[in-house]
Amino acid sequence: MGSAKAAWKISLHGGHSGEFCEHAEGSLREILEAAHHAGYTVFGVAEHMPRAEARFLYPKEIEWGWTPQTLEEVFDRYAHTITQLADEFADRLVVLRGFEIEVVPEDRYVALVQGYRERYGFDYIVGSVHYLHDASIDGYSEQSFLDMMAQVGGMEEVAVQYYHKVAAMAQAVRPEVIGHLDLVRLKATRLGLAEQVATPRVRQAVEHALEAIRAVGARVEVNTSALRKGLDQPYPADWIVQLGARMGVRFCIGDDSHRPAQVGFGLDEARLHLLRNGVHEVHFLTREGGAIVPASASLEG
Repeated sequence: MGSAKAAWKISLHGGHSGEFCEHAEGSLREILEAAHHAGYTVFGVAEHMPRAEARFLYPKEIEWGWTPQTLEEVFDRYAHTITQLADEFADRLVVLRGFEIEVVPEDRYVALVQGYRERYGFDYIVGSVHYLHDASIDGYSEQSFLDMMAQVGGMEEVAVQYYHKVAAMAQAVRPEVIGHLDLVRLKATRLGLAEQVATPRVRQAVEHALEAIRAVGARVEVNTSALRKGLDQPYPADWIVQLGARMGVRFCIGDDSHRPAQVGFGLDEARLHLLRNGVHEVHFLTREGGAIVPASASLEG
């Protein structure tokens, strides 16, 4: 017996599986079965796009002997598999076919994103920033992040530049969803520097990013993976949701699942996070008559 369905139970970021992602587990079919069981009405799968240069390979990928070409081949299999499974699950669940972007290599990621979207006809894009000055914001190399932080002049400057990059990405790519908007909060919190990512300078940069996001019509996701990783609030934090709500920014929800057991994690917390910060409905995409269309659902009740 699964969880009861509700119109607001939508995830537009997640569905990473061990078939197509080095740091995920389980099959894509198992992920979708879990989404149906969790009571989702719409579940967007957004696998990571390939990183186009060897210097961005993860340690495990290097250990496995993978290359950027391997990532391309895996992504190609993903694109075909998600199309097949979306059709198969259509009588139980609206499955959207998407991908999560990478902002590297910085000089050509926009063209790469556009190429993948056109080649495979994806339904939507999650625009995420995982890198700043080629250093991973939340990933495997702590030292590369510390080196980058020292290079730019501290955590506050990292956060300011990060949000400027989010704004530039939103304007260049025009994604339907913005992933984990304040991802920089994770590393800052772990380093004991959380107050440095909420200073007046940072808040001004966040407002600039939200203006860019609103201008392109993207939705900011409330991402529950922050709770799995030990933070006390989903991404983005209370004050960012409040600011976005006042500015008229639209919000959605994403569980950022990387294995079947994570599908549906924190849904109720995400709903309450939005409600207590002035957001009373979620905005998402769905499929009607073969077309992808915008929709919304109340969080009340």
